[in-house]
Amino acid sequence: MGRQRISLETPSFALIAATVLATVAQADTLPISGKYGNKDGCAYARTGESTGSENFFLLTPEAITTATSVCTIKKVIKTDGKSYVATVSCEAEGEDGGTDDTAKITYGPKGYTIGFTSDDRTKWGPLPLCK
Repeated sequence: MGRQRISLETPSFALIAATVLATVAQADTLPISGKYGNKDGCAYARTGESTGSENFFLLTPEAITTATSVCTIKKVIKTDGKSYVATVSCEAEGEDGGTDDTAKITYGPKGYTIGFTSDDRTKWGPLPLCK
């Protein structure tokens, strides 16, 4: 799955975010409490403002958001303690429509790590609980 950089201040990102919010009403959610991310992801979770960083990762019950894509949780397929397998629909700026994938969201001592079945080399995290 190709990932491109999304400027969080562009109208395209606002359109993607609005689409994600509209889709969330019909989608499943992860049974997690709070938001998990790296420094810039948590800053965005607190303020709603982008730092402009390309190193941006945020996990919420509804979506996985990065500097390059937004992946909406469509269905939680498997639950194992605090770890999950979920079907997601990922969209990036410049793409027409979303790309479906399966995300492996694994909980560990330092937070959540996210991987995708479409690319075993892609690993995001660990993402600790945002404060």
